[in-house]
Amino acid sequence: MPLKNTRLQALRRHRVPSWWSDAKLGIFVHWTPASIPAFAPVDADIGELLQSGRSDALAWSPYAEWYENSLRFPYSPAANHHREVYGTRPYVQFATDWEAALEQWDPHAWAARFAATGARYVVFVAKHSDGYCLWPTEVTNPRRPGWHCRRDVVGEMAEAVRAAGMRFGLYYCGGFDWTFNTRPIGSMADVLAAIPRGNYPAYAEAQVRELINRYQPSVLWNDVAWPAPARQLWPLLQWYYQQVPDGIVNDRWVPWHPLLGATRFALVRRAIDALSRRQAKRDGGLLPPLPPHFDYRTPEYVTFQDVPQHAWECVRGMDKSFGYNACSRPEDFIAHEELLSLLTDIVAKGGNLLLNVGPRGVDATIPDEQLTRLEWLAQWVGPNRDALFGTRPWIHPGSTTGEGNSVRYTAREEMVFAILANASGSASLHEVRSTASTRVMTMGGEVLSWRDIGHGLVIDLPMSVSGPEPVVLALHHVRAQ
Repeated sequence: MPLKNTRLQALRRHRVPSWWSDAKLGIFVHWTPASIPAFAPVDADIGELLQSGRSDALAWSPYAEWYENSLRFPYSPAANHHREVYGTRPYVQFATDWEAALEQWDPHAWAARFAATGARYVVFVAKHSDGYCLWPTEVTNPRRPGWHCRRDVVGEMAEAVRAAGMRFGLYYCGGFDWTFNTRPIGSMADVLAAIPRGNYPAYAEAQVRELINRYQPSVLWNDVAWPAPARQLWPLLQWYYQQVPDGIVNDRWVPWHPLLGATRFALVRRAIDALSRRQAKRDGGLLPPLPPHFDYRTPEYVTFQDVPQHAWECVRGMDKSFGYNACSRPEDFIAHEELLSLLTDIVAKGGNLLLNVGPRGVDATIPDEQLTRLEWLAQWVGPNRDALFGTRPWIHPGSTTGEGNSVRYTAREEMVFAILANASGSASLHEVRSTASTRVMTMGGEVLSWRDIGHGLVIDLPMSVSGPEPVVLALHHVRAQ
């Protein structure tokens, strides 16, 4: 058997750790020099752009952290904004402003806010596509020496997160580094063509090994792809599992392959873009391709329709961006009811929600619109935590009626939790059958009356139940229809 296949089989014996499966909620943090200009257009979300079919669609990227790439399209909204506000100032100078604002940064205050939501882990961006490193790396960037923070921001965040009782993970963009490849990225064909080669694969591996050695991250979250072939990637992931036995990797470790060189041909590029457009329409947004090895899937701004066979995590921002976007309007942010319904839908289907926080660059603070949504989670998750953390999908994930009413189910051992949206008066649970010992209670312990109508249970809800927040019922000793 070839050695590379033996290594891949060894990787596949790794199991998703229970801490991650039990977590249900994590916090993503995107905080880069792009949070100084803090600009991206808000006319379209990423799913709409991917489905547009334009070869330069990403020139209108709603992701503020893609500001440097957007500047490479001279007609893009970001380029027009930059000329008006900053003139000819180069992107690299934003790092100076970003580092100056660290004087006001309080990582422990951030961690306390994250922990209050009930989040069990934090994934912190160590290096995004612009190549700027948020730790004093000893791996020299040959294209832009010194392109890193002098202060150990990653280390300080790791200490604060762990002190608050959460797991700490790291994001590293292995597929892009715009200091190594300056070509504008407008479509999925460009995404593949922009993966740097030359001395970049060795640079990226050295940095990932440095991050693992220094910070022992519980999550190793790569983005886009990996710039080295499989024979070099598998030993790296094996070594990570040895260093962090209960660590976990996501699904964006697609190893580089010589066939990617075909992206220099226009016909191949058009075929790739056509295929990615069809996939985006099918998936409703961005669902990364399956690599040979992964621990969990990461759909971006979309969820699965049913319970998938694999572990998964929905990743999204509170608005249309991950990095802080000062252009976001109130209507661009996820609403109260939508946020809580999203969380319960994901948990009912066996997933985790990795909700992004994009701090401001000018003063190292979390914007009020984002703090408000963290508070919404803290207020609702706390009293209902037993229906979320440590649960697994029930036989039925739930259903939605035409009136906007919905129910989602989670389970722990013999207990089933029904999470109701837009409930008032009574609730009909068509997926549930009673037994001789069935009881129905609120999460506060109030016993509720119910009746079995043959094709489900009808439960009389307390008079106090009203409003947009989901209501959680604990169902003791029930069966599925």
